[in-house]
Amino acid sequence: AKHIADGGRRLTVSEKNLEELLGVARYKDDVVSKKDEVGIVNGLAWTSVGGELLPIEAAVLQGTGKIELTGSLGDVMKESAQTAISCIRARAEKLGISPDFYKKYDIHIHAPEGAVPKDGPSAGTAMATAITSALCEIPIRLDVAMTGEITLLGRVLPIGGLKEKTMAAYRSGIKTVLIPKENMPDLYEVEDVVKQHVEFVPVERIEQVLNAALVKMPSPSVSKEEKHSEQASAAVPAALPLTDGKPDTAGATQSGLCQ
Repeated sequence: AKHIADGGRRLTVSEKNLEELLGVARYKDDVVSKKDEVGIVNGLAWTSVGGELLPIEAAVLQGTGKIELTGSLGDVMKESAQTAISCIRARAEKLGISPDFYKKYDIHIHAPEGAVPKDGPSAGTAMATAITSALCEIPIRLDVAMTGEITLLGRVLPIGGLKEKTMAAYRSGIKTVLIPKENMPDLYEVEDVVKQHVEFVPVERIEQVLNAALVKMPSPSVSKEEKHSEQASAAVPAALPLTDGKPDTAGATQSGLCQ
C-alpha cells in the first residue's frame, strides 16, 4: 500500500524482496543441535505468545556434591531439578552410575537464554534425561523433544499447554515428542499438520523416557562380588613396576561415573 501511495505500480511480495520491504529479520527459529550430544536435551515450554523449544543442559564436574542451577529458573523449576537429581540418584545402580557420584562430583544444570525467566515443573523429564546423559556420557537423540513433570519415584505427571508446545516442536523440525500418558486425550487440540509430522510417544515412567531419548540405555551395575572377581582376574599391564615381586597397582584408578 505504501509503495502504491508513493506512486509505484504493481508489486509482488516474494522471498527475495521481503527483507527490503520489512527490514532485517528480528526473530530466529529455535536452534536445534545438529548432532546427538551428551548432556543437552530438547525441552518444551509454554509462553504467553505460544510454545517454544527449551534446551536443558547438564554438566558433571569434579567437586564435592554441589548442585548449580542457572538460567533464571523460578522456585518451582529449581525444585523440579532437585527432584530429577534425586530420582536418578535412586536409580544409580540400575543405570550403571557410580552410587557415590553425588559425593565426588558437582552437577550444573543450565537453561540457555538466561535473561528470560523460566518456571514450572514440566521440564522435569528433560532435566532427568540430561543428568543421566551427562553422568553416563551417552548422547541424547537430536530429533527428540519432551515435556512432563517428574516425581521422586520416577513417575511422569501430566502438564499443560500441550498444543503450543507441540507446535514449537513441529516448527523446530522435531520428529518425536515424549508426552505424559495422561495427556494423550489432549492431542485432539493439536493441529492436524503437527500430528501428521510428529510422532507422539506416551510415557509413564522415567525409564521409558530414557529408553526413547538416549541413543542407548545405560547398563546396570554389576554386583560387588562380580566386580571383585573381575578386578582379581584382570590382566596387569606388563609396564607396571614390580614391588617385592608383585606388580605395583597403587596408582591404578577407575575412570568414569558409569560402570
